[in-house]
Amino acid sequence: MMRKILITGASGKLGKSVVKFLAEKIYAKNIAVLLRDKHEELIKQYKSKNFDVRVADYDNLASLKLAFHDIQVLYFVSGNDIENRLPQHKHVVEAAKSAGIKNIIYTSTVRKDDSKTAPLATVVGSHKQTEEWIKASGITYTILKHNLYSEVIKMFIGDKEQLLKSKTIYLPTGLGSVAFAPRNDFAEAAVNILLNLTNYENEILEFNGSEKLNFVDIAATISKIVKVPIEYISLTNSQFVTKMTELDMPVSIIGMLSAFSLGIANEEFDQQSNDLETVLKRKTQPIYEYLEEVYK
Repeated sequence: MMRKILITGASGKLGKSVVKFLAEKIYAKNIAVLLRDKHEELIKQYKSKNFDVRVADYDNLASLKLAFHDIQVLYFVSGNDIENRLPQHKHVVEAAKSAGIKNIIYTSTVRKDDSKTAPLATVVGSHKQTEEWIKASGITYTILKHNLYSEVIKMFIGDKEQLLKSKTIYLPTGLGSVAFAPRNDFAEAAVNILLNLTNYENEILEFNGSEKLNFVDIAATISKIVKVPIEYISLTNSQFVTKMTELDMPVSIIGMLSAFSLGIANEEFDQQSNDLETVLKRKTQPIYEYLEEVYK
Protein backbone atom coordinates (compact mmCIF):
# COMPACT_ATOMS: atom_id res chain seq x y z
CA MET A 1 0.00 0.00 0.00
CA MET A 2 1.31 3.45 -0.95
CA ARG A 3 2.30 5.57 2.02
CA LYS A 4 0.47 8.89 2.24
CA ILE A 5 2.79 11.85 1.70
CA LEU A 6 2.03 15.31 3.07
CA ILE A 7 3.57 18.35 1.38
CA THR A 8 3.67 21.40 3.63
CA GLY A 9 3.83 24.93 2.23
CA ALA A 10 1.61 23.81 -0.65
CA SER A 11 0.55 27.39 -1.35
CA GLY A 12 4.20 28.45 -1.84
CA LYS A 13 6.24 28.11 -5.01
CA LEU A 14 8.45 25.25 -3.82
CA GLY A 15 5.56 23.30 -2.31
CA LYS A 16 3.44 23.73 -5.44
CA SER A 17 6.31 22.54 -7.61
CA VAL A 18 6.85 19.44 -5.46
CA VAL A 19 3.13 18.63 -5.61
CA LYS A 20 3.16 19.02 -9.40
CA PHE A 21 6.15 16.71 -9.93
CA LEU A 22 4.86 14.17 -7.40
CA ALA A 23 1.41 14.03 -9.01
CA GLU A 24 3.07 13.02 -12.27
CA LYS A 25 4.41 9.90 -10.50
CA ILE A 26 1.70 8.76 -8.06
CA TYR A 27 -2.07 9.10 -7.64
CA ALA A 28 -3.28 12.40 -6.20
CA LYS A 29 -5.26 10.53 -3.54
CA ASN A 30 -1.94 9.50 -1.98
CA ILE A 31 -0.79 13.12 -1.74
CA ALA A 32 -1.94 15.40 1.06
CA VAL A 33 -1.27 19.13 0.83
CA LEU A 34 -1.01 21.46 3.80
CA LEU A 35 -2.46 24.95 3.49
CA ARG A 36 -2.70 27.64 6.13
CA ASP A 37 -5.82 29.55 5.09
CA LYS A 38 -9.04 27.53 4.95
CA HIS A 39 -10.59 30.14 2.64
CA GLU A 40 -7.88 29.91 0.01
CA GLU A 41 -9.03 29.57 -3.57
CA LEU A 42 -6.18 27.09 -3.90
CA ILE A 43 -8.08 24.65 -1.69
CA LYS A 44 -10.78 24.36 -4.37
CA GLN A 45 -8.14 23.83 -7.04
CA TYR A 46 -6.38 21.09 -5.10
CA LYS A 47 -9.66 19.35 -4.21
CA SER A 48 -10.77 19.44 -7.84
CA LYS A 49 -7.66 17.42 -8.68
CA ASN A 50 -8.37 14.86 -5.91
CA PHE A 51 -5.60 15.91 -3.53
CA ASP A 52 -6.21 15.39 0.18
CA VAL A 53 -6.31 18.96 1.53
CA ARG A 54 -5.30 19.60 5.14
CA VAL A 55 -5.57 23.03 6.79
CA ALA A 56 -3.19 23.95 9.61
CA ASP A 57 -0.82 26.66 10.74
CA TYR A 58 2.75 26.21 11.97
CA ASP A 59 1.79 28.53 14.86
CA ASN A 60 -0.99 26.18 15.98
CA LEU A 61 0.25 22.88 17.40
CA ALA A 62 -3.24 21.38 17.77
CA SER A 63 -4.09 22.09 14.13
CA LEU A 64 -0.87 20.42 13.01
CA LYS A 65 -1.57 17.30 15.05
CA LEU A 66 -4.96 16.99 13.36
CA ALA A 67 -3.53 17.67 9.91
CA PHE A 68 -0.80 15.04 10.33
CA HIS A 69 -3.27 12.24 11.18
CA ASP A 70 -2.67 9.11 9.03
CA ILE A 71 0.35 10.69 7.30
CA GLN A 72 3.42 8.48 6.96
CA VAL A 73 5.82 10.81 5.10
CA LEU A 74 6.20 14.54 5.73
CA TYR A 75 7.89 16.91 3.28
CA PHE A 76 8.59 19.77 5.66
CA VAL A 77 9.17 23.10 3.92
CA SER A 78 10.89 25.49 6.32
CA GLY A 79 8.83 28.51 7.33
CA ASN A 80 9.60 31.94 5.84
CA ASP A 81 8.75 33.90 9.00
CA ILE A 82 12.33 34.16 10.25
CA GLU A 83 11.44 35.83 13.57
CA ASN A 84 8.93 33.13 14.54
CA ARG A 85 10.43 30.16 12.74
CA LEU A 86 11.93 28.40 15.77
CA PRO A 87 8.69 27.91 17.73
CA GLN A 88 6.86 27.10 14.49
CA HIS A 89 9.34 24.40 13.56
CA LYS A 90 9.24 22.98 17.06
CA HIS A 91 5.48 22.60 16.65
CA VAL A 92 5.92 20.76 13.34
CA VAL A 93 8.42 18.27 14.76
CA GLU A 94 6.34 17.73 17.91
CA ALA A 95 3.17 17.18 15.88
CA ALA A 96 4.97 14.80 13.52
CA LYS A 97 6.17 12.70 16.44
CA SER A 98 2.75 12.74 18.08
CA ALA A 99 1.07 11.65 14.82
CA GLY A 100 3.48 8.76 14.32
CA ILE A 101 4.97 10.06 11.08
CA LYS A 102 7.65 7.66 9.83
CA ASN A 103 9.79 9.91 7.60
CA ILE A 104 10.57 13.64 7.55
CA ILE A 105 12.22 15.34 4.60
CA TYR A 106 13.26 18.82 5.73
CA THR A 107 14.36 21.76 3.58
CA SER A 108 17.35 23.35 5.30
CA THR A 109 20.20 25.53 4.03
CA VAL A 110 23.87 25.05 3.14
CA ARG A 111 26.31 26.82 5.41
CA LYS A 112 29.94 27.05 6.46
CA ASP A 113 29.73 29.36 9.48
CA ASP A 114 27.50 28.24 12.37
CA SER A 115 28.68 30.99 14.72
CA LYS A 116 26.37 33.54 16.30
CA THR A 117 28.34 36.35 14.65
CA ALA A 118 27.92 35.01 11.09
CA PRO A 119 26.02 37.29 8.65
CA LEU A 120 23.21 34.74 8.39
CA ALA A 121 23.27 33.63 12.03
CA THR A 122 19.50 34.03 12.51
CA VAL A 123 18.64 32.06 9.40
CA VAL A 124 21.26 29.38 9.93
CA GLY A 125 20.55 29.07 13.66
CA SER A 126 16.90 28.19 13.16
CA HIS A 127 17.75 25.57 10.54
CA LYS A 128 20.47 24.05 12.71
CA GLN A 129 18.15 23.81 15.72
CA THR A 130 15.37 22.30 13.62
CA GLU A 131 17.75 19.66 12.30
CA GLU A 132 18.68 18.79 15.89
CA TRP A 133 15.02 18.51 16.91
CA ILE A 134 14.30 16.23 13.96
CA LYS A 135 17.24 13.96 14.78
CA ALA A 136 16.24 13.83 18.46
CA SER A 137 12.64 12.94 17.56
CA GLY A 138 13.57 9.43 16.50
CA ILE A 139 11.78 9.88 13.18
CA THR A 140 13.71 8.69 10.14
CA TYR A 141 14.90 11.83 8.38
CA THR A 142 16.41 13.20 5.20
CA ILE A 143 17.78 16.73 5.50
CA LEU A 144 18.14 18.66 2.27
CA LYS A 145 20.50 21.62 2.59
CA HIS A 146 19.51 23.95 -0.22
CA ASN A 147 21.84 26.44 -1.83
CA LEU A 148 20.28 29.68 -3.14
CA TYR A 149 17.58 29.48 -5.78
CA SER A 150 18.42 30.88 -9.22
CA GLU A 151 15.20 32.88 -8.82
CA VAL A 152 16.75 35.06 -6.10
CA ILE A 153 19.12 36.61 -8.63
CA LYS A 154 16.30 38.79 -9.96
CA MET A 155 15.35 39.71 -6.40
CA PHE A 156 18.95 40.77 -5.72
CA ILE A 157 19.54 42.82 -8.88
CA GLY A 158 16.15 43.83 -10.24
CA ASP A 159 14.28 43.12 -13.46
CA LYS A 160 15.35 43.92 -17.02
CA GLU A 161 13.85 47.40 -16.98
CA GLN A 162 15.68 48.33 -13.78
CA LEU A 163 18.99 46.94 -15.04
CA LEU A 164 18.79 48.71 -18.38
CA LYS A 165 18.07 51.94 -16.56
CA SER A 166 20.96 51.72 -14.08
CA LYS A 167 23.32 49.49 -16.12
CA THR A 168 24.84 48.63 -12.75
CA ILE A 169 24.49 45.91 -10.12
CA TYR A 170 25.18 47.24 -6.61
CA LEU A 171 25.71 44.59 -3.93
CA PRO A 172 28.06 43.97 -0.98
CA THR A 173 28.77 40.40 -2.13
CA GLY A 174 32.45 40.93 -2.96
CA LEU A 175 33.66 38.11 -5.18
CA GLY A 176 31.72 35.46 -3.29
CA SER A 177 30.40 32.66 -5.50
CA VAL A 178 27.08 30.86 -5.30
CA ALA A 179 26.10 27.43 -6.64
CA PHE A 180 22.64 28.61 -7.72
CA ALA A 181 20.00 26.07 -8.77
CA PRO A 182 16.43 26.70 -9.94
CA ARG A 183 13.50 25.94 -7.67
CA ASN A 184 12.16 23.27 -10.03
CA ASP A 185 15.41 21.31 -9.77
CA PHE A 186 15.12 21.29 -5.97
CA ALA A 187 11.50 20.13 -6.29
CA GLU A 188 12.25 17.39 -8.81
CA ALA A 189 15.07 16.08 -6.64
CA ALA A 190 12.79 16.07 -3.60
CA VAL A 191 10.27 13.95 -5.47
CA ASN A 192 12.98 11.50 -6.51
CA ILE A 193 13.80 11.14 -2.81
CA LEU A 194 10.16 10.86 -1.71
CA LEU A 195 9.71 7.95 -4.11
CA ASN A 196 12.91 6.20 -2.97
CA LEU A 197 13.08 6.95 0.74
CA THR A 198 14.97 3.84 1.76
CA ASN A 199 17.97 5.08 -0.24
CA TYR A 200 18.16 8.29 1.79
CA GLU A 201 17.32 7.28 5.37
CA ASN A 202 18.99 9.44 8.03
CA GLU A 203 21.07 11.24 5.41
CA ILE A 204 22.03 14.90 5.05
CA LEU A 205 22.38 16.04 1.45
CA GLU A 206 23.80 19.32 0.17
CA PHE A 207 21.87 20.57 -2.83
CA ASN A 208 24.08 22.83 -4.94
CA GLY A 209 23.83 23.88 -8.56
CA SER A 210 26.26 22.51 -11.13
CA GLU A 211 27.91 25.93 -11.65
CA LYS A 212 29.34 28.48 -9.26
CA LEU A 213 29.15 32.15 -10.21
CA ASN A 214 29.85 35.46 -8.55
CA PHE A 215 28.10 38.68 -9.48
CA VAL A 216 30.91 39.70 -11.82
CA ASP A 217 30.03 36.56 -13.80
CA ILE A 218 26.32 37.32 -13.58
CA ALA A 219 26.79 40.91 -14.80
CA ALA A 220 28.88 39.65 -17.73
CA THR A 221 26.29 37.01 -18.61
CA ILE A 222 23.40 39.45 -18.52
CA SER A 223 25.43 41.93 -20.60
CA LYS A 224 25.59 39.29 -23.36
CA ILE A 225 21.87 38.62 -23.10
CA VAL A 226 20.66 42.24 -23.16
CA LYS A 227 23.51 43.38 -25.45
CA VAL A 228 24.23 46.30 -23.12
CA PRO A 229 27.24 46.49 -20.76
CA ILE A 230 26.10 45.82 -17.18
CA GLU A 231 28.64 46.67 -14.49
CA TYR A 232 28.94 45.06 -11.07
CA ILE A 233 30.08 47.32 -8.23
CA SER A 234 30.78 45.68 -4.89
CA LEU A 235 29.85 48.18 -2.21
CA THR A 236 30.58 48.05 1.48
CA ASN A 237 27.53 47.08 3.47
CA SER A 238 27.04 50.63 4.78
CA GLN A 239 27.28 52.00 1.23
CA PHE A 240 24.75 49.43 0.08
CA VAL A 241 22.29 50.30 2.85
CA THR A 242 22.64 54.00 2.04
CA LYS A 243 22.17 53.39 -1.69
CA MET A 244 19.06 51.24 -1.22
CA THR A 245 17.61 53.71 1.29
CA GLU A 246 18.01 56.47 -1.29
CA LEU A 247 16.03 54.29 -3.70
CA ASP A 248 13.21 54.03 -1.12
CA MET A 249 13.58 50.28 -0.68
CA PRO A 250 11.77 48.99 2.44
CA VAL A 251 14.00 48.56 5.49
CA SER A 252 13.06 44.87 5.88
CA ILE A 253 14.08 44.12 2.28
CA ILE A 254 17.34 46.02 2.67
CA GLY A 255 18.12 44.01 5.81
CA MET A 256 17.39 40.71 4.09
CA LEU A 257 19.45 41.57 0.99
CA SER A 258 22.28 42.85 3.16
CA ALA A 259 22.42 39.68 5.28
CA PHE A 260 22.39 37.32 2.32
CA SER A 261 24.89 39.45 0.40
CA LEU A 262 27.29 39.36 3.34
CA GLY A 263 26.70 35.61 3.56
CA ILE A 264 27.68 35.30 -0.10
CA ALA A 265 30.80 37.42 0.53
CA ASN A 266 31.55 35.10 3.46
CA GLU A 267 31.47 32.16 0.99
CA GLU A 268 28.53 30.48 2.72
CA PHE A 269 27.13 29.40 -0.66
CA ASP A 270 30.44 28.48 -2.32
CA GLN A 271 29.81 24.77 -1.87
CA GLN A 272 31.30 21.69 -3.54
CA SER A 273 28.87 18.79 -3.05
CA ASN A 274 27.23 17.33 -6.17
CA ASP A 275 24.39 15.61 -4.25
CA LEU A 276 21.76 17.45 -6.29
CA GLU A 277 23.21 16.22 -9.58
CA THR A 278 23.37 12.69 -8.16
CA VAL A 279 19.71 12.71 -7.11
CA LEU A 280 18.56 14.32 -10.36
CA LYS A 281 20.85 12.08 -12.46
CA ARG A 282 21.74 15.16 -14.52
CA LYS A 283 23.25 18.61 -14.19
CA THR A 284 21.10 21.48 -12.96
CA GLN A 285 19.71 24.08 -15.35
CA PRO A 286 22.55 26.28 -16.71
CA ILE A 287 22.54 29.76 -15.22
CA TYR A 288 22.83 31.30 -18.68
CA GLU A 289 19.62 29.53 -19.67
CA TYR A 290 17.82 30.77 -16.57
CA LEU A 291 19.06 34.35 -16.98
CA GLU A 292 18.07 34.31 -20.63
CA GLU A 293 14.51 33.37 -19.65
CA VAL A 294 14.38 36.31 -17.24
CA TYR A 295 16.31 39.03 -19.08
CA LYS A 296 15.93 38.28 -22.80
